[in-house]
Amino acid sequence: MQLTVSAILLDCIAAAAALIYFPFLVVAYARLQVGMDIAAPRAMFDKLPAYGQRATWAHQNSFETFMVFAAAALMAYVTGQNSTLAAGAAIAFVVARLLHSVFYILNVPLARSLMFGIGSLSTLTLFVLSLLAVNNSVAL
Repeated sequence: MQLTVSAILLDCIAAAAALIYFPFLVVAYARLQVGMDIAAPRAMFDKLPAYGQRATWAHQNSFETFMVFAAAALMAYVTGQNSTLAAGAAIAFVVARLLHSVFYILNVPLARSLMFGIGSLSTLTLFVLSLLAVNNSVAL
């Protein structure tokens, strides 16, 4: 079964949405370690171990980047992007965001920053391909 670029774009949006919650699983584990206080869950942040705090930041960053990626991927979908570059950019975003969270939680700043850059470049690629297509500048 061969996936179309359209299917890949939509699958990557769904995968990126799911990846928002990957770091939160680590946050939940850290909360259990310090004693979950469901009456004041946000007040627990300062009590979390360092990895739990980093997981919280990774979770928040995932929300921030998802919105921009989803817009770019939907633009690519709507403009009928059918290139391996578009598919590769969408897949690269998902892989980079997974690794970004892992490196954030493990406190590997250089690798985390590299993954952020790759994810941002992937999103930018989808925007550019879509804008080129609607402006009839170039067929890629």
